[in-house]
Amino acid sequence: MGFVLADQNNWLKRTNDPPPFEIIPLQTFANLRNAVNTTPPRADFFMWEHFTSKKYYANNEIKKIGEIYTPWSSWKIVARDDLVDGKDDERLKDMFRAIDEGVEYFRGHQEESVEFISTELDYERQDAREWLGTVEFAQGVRGVEEGVVGRTIEVLRKAGVVNGEGVGVEGMIGIKRA
Repeated sequence: MGFVLADQNNWLKRTNDPPPFEIIPLQTFANLRNAVNTTPPRADFFMWEHFTSKKYYANNEIKKIGEIYTPWSSWKIVARDDLVDGKDDERLKDMFRAIDEGVEYFRGHQEESVEFISTELDYERQDAREWLGTVEFAQGVRGVEEGVVGRTIEVLRKAGVVNGEGVGVEGMIGIKRA
């Protein structure tokens, strides 16, 4: 998301420019919070999901300085080439069906979902309800839209993460969304 922010602010002008910031992998949310609060700081800023961060803003452990939205959906499903080459592989069909059923169950059992989110994911109950109001689930998880992958590659190319050579959009999509 740092590269998305940089792209939105035109900090990624040419693919051969050095990155506008250093990425420091810190592994956990607790490590990220600590990194901006140590003296001297180990990081200048970090990006994290709104509702997960909310209670830390409230208790003044961290300060919110802005928001950015992803230009792609939160989750993508990835499989080995040999599974995808056989697009009719029963294991993939079973997986897609199970995920779709899980999403439908989640949608249809809102109070149970709130309970799970608030107890297992460290959200306040009200935040869990509010989060559910913002979430948009896919109608069927099978397949990927070409435009999503293309936009992602473009940001990563500008950021110097990928060089634009090799596998293109077509080669990265095993199952296109109809």
